[in-house]
Amino acid sequence: MELLNTWWVWIVLGAGLAVLEVLVPGFIFLGFAIAAVVMAVIVGIGAQLGAAMAVLVFAILALLAWLGLRAKFGTGEKDVKVWRDDINKN
Repeated sequence: MELLNTWWVWIVLGAGLAVLEVLVPGFIFLGFAIAAVVMAVIVGIGAQLGAAMAVLVFAILALLAWLGLRAKFGTGEKDVKVWRDDINKN
């Protein structure tokens, strides 16, 4: 696919995923958006990737971005308050 070797396609995909992340919060699409922007840089500097290789590199970058976001911001499980006692008990 020739479109996967066009840098602006990756920018549009990254921007679309970033907008989708704002609408659906929770770091679901942010890793994909970061990976798409990095792919735009890779394709923009002149790397000619086939369709399968471009998708593979995008998937690896998305995984790395997700792991980086998880390491930086955590899972959020620490913020959950667990109540052990019933406040209505006398």
